[in-house]
Amino acid sequence: MTHIALITGANKGIGYETARLLGEQGMTVLLGARDETLGQKAAETLGATFVQLDVTDDASIRRAADFVEAEYGRLDVLVNNAGIIGDLAEARGLPSGVTREALRQVFETNVFGVVAVTNAFLPLLRRADAARIVNVSSEVGSVATVSDPENPLYQLVGIPYPASKTALNMVTAMYAKELTDTPIKVNAANPGYCATDLNGHAGFRTPEQGASVSVALATLPEDGPSGQLWGSLTLAGGTDTNGALPW
Repeated sequence: MTHIALITGANKGIGYETARLLGEQGMTVLLGARDETLGQKAAETLGATFVQLDVTDDASIRRAADFVEAEYGRLDVLVNNAGIIGDLAEARGLPSGVTREALRQVFETNVFGVVAVTNAFLPLLRRADAARIVNVSSEVGSVATVSDPENPLYQLVGIPYPASKTALNMVTAMYAKELTDTPIKVNAANPGYCATDLNGHAGFRTPEQGASVSVALATLPEDGPSGQLWGSLTLAGGTDTNGALPW
């Protein structure tokens, strides 16, 4: 039976590569994106199905869930990939300069959107034999990591994006606890510092390398972990390997 996978924010970057890699594994890929033109173009390139999905719009989320239910009746993989760093200057400065508006903008997509999408699709995920939920997080959301003077991320000082990923890690842990007695596995992915539009293509990993983390978590075997922050250990250990990171 062909698995059905939905990836949010998948018209470019890590999301696009995740869609491509899951498609190469034979999954039916539903490419979620806010912009219809960009999303449709990306879906056509990959041979995927475009689903208009704005994670900050409840009506859009509901329409997307209704579409998947009507067309497929279930969902095997949900990759909550959509994320932003915020376009307000206050979102990128020191904590003392952050504003409520900057926080709200980032959390709306990175945290509230993930919860809204997950809850909308959870009934369909429960219908699958063994669904997988992947929340694309970041090592910058690991309090232990950014508080370690020996880690390169110790130099990071800011609130909106890192705090949103810390919150997302907690969201992941709580869903994993709620679903512990089900075959559904829920994990947070750390793609590492990838060159994408999010960081002006400054990262040293490729989008495909980042996407491979989400794909690994999306295809976990029955004895795989749940409730972990897992992925690139490049900054943590200096080697290009994957593993569990501290919350």
